[in-house]
Amino acid sequence: MHVQFITSDQAVALIKDDAVLTSGGFIGTAVPEELFQALEKRFLATQQPRDLTLFLPTSQGDAKDKGANHLAHDGLVKCVIAGHWGLMPKLGKMALENRIEAYNFPQGTIVQAMRAMGAGMNGFLSKTGIGTFIDPREEGGKVNAKTTKNRVDIVNVNDDEFLWYTLPKPTFAFLRGTYADRNGNITMKREALTTEMLTQAILTHNAGGTVVVQVEKVLDIGEIHPHEVIIPGAFVDYVVEVSDLSMHMQTYGTSFNEEFILPSQKIATDWSSDKALPLDERKIIARRSAMILDGSKKLLNYGIGMPEAIPMVLAEEGAGGQFIPTVEPGIVGGTPAGGLNFGASSRPWAIIDQPYMFDFYDGGGLDVAFLGLAQCDQYGNINVSRFGSKFAGCGGFINISQNAKEIVFCGTFTAGGLKVTVKDGELVILEEGKSKKFLQQVEQITFSGREAMRQGKKTTYITERAVFELTSDGFMLTEIAPGVELQRDIFNQMEFIPLVAENLQTMEASIFQTALMNLKF
Repeated sequence: MHVQFITSDQAVALIKDDAVLTSGGFIGTAVPEELFQALEKRFLATQQPRDLTLFLPTSQGDAKDKGANHLAHDGLVKCVIAGHWGLMPKLGKMALENRIEAYNFPQGTIVQAMRAMGAGMNGFLSKTGIGTFIDPREEGGKVNAKTTKNRVDIVNVNDDEFLWYTLPKPTFAFLRGTYADRNGNITMKREALTTEMLTQAILTHNAGGTVVVQVEKVLDIGEIHPHEVIIPGAFVDYVVEVSDLSMHMQTYGTSFNEEFILPSQKIATDWSSDKALPLDERKIIARRSAMILDGSKKLLNYGIGMPEAIPMVLAEEGAGGQFIPTVEPGIVGGTPAGGLNFGASSRPWAIIDQPYMFDFYDGGGLDVAFLGLAQCDQYGNINVSRFGSKFAGCGGFINISQNAKEIVFCGTFTAGGLKVTVKDGELVILEEGKSKKFLQQVEQITFSGREAMRQGKKTTYITERAVFELTSDGFMLTEIAPGVELQRDIFNQMEFIPLVAENLQTMEASIFQTALMNLKF
């Protein structure tokens, strides 16, 4: 038997200086917390290992101390490559202070590149990222001045433009499952996601590296059915059975929620009035966004924040069961969770590996994606990844926004203290937000308006007081809310004057009524 069963302290003692460490998990779901803690403890006690490169598909952390935040020590890590940084603020601070090399690449592209490199490729070819800050003609995905190595290049194949990503191959992997048998076969039956565990195991194994899997419990041979095996024991070197189940929470938001792994149920059609959202800016935006949908648009993705209200409006209108939500780490159907449970879903239809979900996204499988609107400029570019000293990263935003058939950006018109109400069917702005969101130029391009126009992609920008569209002529105002004054409430609150449609419309009156809209799909 080649698999060895060891403690977390024994596992981290195997890591050498200059190792390339990859870790599985999404936010806090399926993250091997005990291994992270053990590595931090070893470094603080011995100052070893040193100069690690941390290679993560996305944020692994709780926005405080958990997950990869344990590794935020000078000397321990020299470089971080990640798809999202927002929940790893300690590492993000090191990057912004130029203390480590740091890259931010699209989350989906990272997991697809991992799979390709595991199959023997030297890199990964993709269109995802063209025209954004990932593009080497922009920033090349580099976070700071300390980061000089180019990892993205422009290549042409048959007169078509692609990005070529060259990423490091891991020499060590921290992975996680629920149970292991004595042959090292790993099941994830109590995990809310399978993420990219199998992909990382294959990549690390084929690169000659060491694969360590943290599990809740070790079972006898024969207790795990072959269909339940996510990582075959043939790809595993060491198994660590946790010493404390608090190091093996289902997510960083909950110890264990059975709803995250139970089969889907028939969706209820009843909707009680006490579940209804108040008629505020969030509901106005969600209602107008829901009007985008019709019977031909079934497969959806809802981003974090404002878009999370859209399924609530659909449920209120009795249409919740007519559309299929997806979540990027591998969820199809069910009710997507939020906060530190984001990525999981109650009663999902299916849980698939993250690389396959992004194959579906990048291939144009999504009918509509509803995403957040943090900053927008006169070219229709969107920034959700970096704001001054605040660094969140792109996550799956670029994959989703660049490749969905239709994109809807949802957000308030201004930020920082905006207060509105509805009176007699009209929008009343009680207090304007302190910060403008429609700028001459965004701080970082996470979505390229120019690339969307080149593709002819239908792109809509929805706020509580105005709707814009990206047209062949440019960024155009197409609708305003009843009660809104064009100059005072729109133009004066922007850093640029948009094109205005000749047939400028008033937003649908039913959006601003407390009664149901009676949406029909």
